[in-house]
Amino acid sequence: MTELNGRGKARHRRRKTVLLAGIPLALAAAGAMAYGTAFGVFGEEAQPKAAAAPSSASAYPGPGRVTGDVVVHDPTMFRAPDGRYLLHSTHGNLEVRTSTDRVAFSRKGDAFSKPPAWWSRYSAENDPWAPDLSHHGGRYLMYYSVSKFHSNTSAIALATSTTGLPGSWKDQGIVYSSTAGNDYNAIDPDLFVDDDGKWWLAFGSHWSGIKMIRLDPGTGKQYAGDTTRHSLASRSAAPRAVEGPTVVKRNGYYYLFASYDTCCSGTASTYKIKVGRATKPTGPYYDRNGVAMNNDGGTVVMASHGSVIGPGGQDIMPDGGKDLLVYHYYDGKGKGAPKLGVNLLNWRGGWPTTY
Repeated sequence: MTELNGRGKARHRRRKTVLLAGIPLALAAAGAMAYGTAFGVFGEEAQPKAAAAPSSASAYPGPGRVTGDVVVHDPTMFRAPDGRYLLHSTHGNLEVRTSTDRVAFSRKGDAFSKPPAWWSRYSAENDPWAPDLSHHGGRYLMYYSVSKFHSNTSAIALATSTTGLPGSWKDQGIVYSSTAGNDYNAIDPDLFVDDDGKWWLAFGSHWSGIKMIRLDPGTGKQYAGDTTRHSLASRSAAPRAVEGPTVVKRNGYYYLFASYDTCCSGTASTYKIKVGRATKPTGPYYDRNGVAMNNDGGTVVMASHGSVIGPGGQDIMPDGGKDLLVYHYYDGKGKGAPKLGVNLLNWRGGWPTTY
């Protein structure tokens, strides 16, 4: 959250999704059909074959078609073993939506039936932010954050569920926290599981930037054998607006996506999604021009274009052999309402693009 920008309750998100292995072939085929349905609306003009980067913001493709209840902030999307798409987001007791085709979404309630008692220590409104969905060891995992506005009095927590259904989530307590005396902010969690089995949690907003700690796969909490807090990205000038990390590994590189600039101001938002890459999950990350993300670096993946204002709060979701960029934006044709955006993410020359 951009507490320093007075964003109120309109929070942004990040997170990362881990796709389940072993999905039946029928579901894989259904996923391929969903791609045709959801992304056919982009057309050739919106998904050109040329590898050159956009020359202007207007060259970014529009979002794929989504319908139903799609007013969301900080979306994280995950495909369940039965083929359903689960979409969780900020507010309520963490809002839950589902879809069978990744186009039409219906609101299904909240992850929690009631707020855990400890939330009130960090948010008088009991307003949780930025969930991150994944599935490991036969359980659904959801990292999320609770914070006081305009402060770094914040906590990241873990919840688990055997079904992923609304109301089924059991809170496992705080994973990591920050106070006014710290130079970091414990919000916007993103779980990354490496090929070697190590678990990492990226997080952060403003202050000294994006951080990463190692987790214990057995507990989902911080790994006692390594308590180092790594710095992944930061900005030198106030309000130091970088937040909402998402980490993925592709073709031997680790990629850090993050949201930059002003979120949650409707059509006045200047949010944009940037990326850098590294050879280790803990960095250092560099952008396409070789500038370190810990030194104001970052290559733009998507920025405002047309009626799509301030895209950010991103998640990367593998599906049907492709990667999706899942995010929120402010609808310039819809009075600045926050909407769900979904685009195909392409990898050209070792870098992710939406064109």
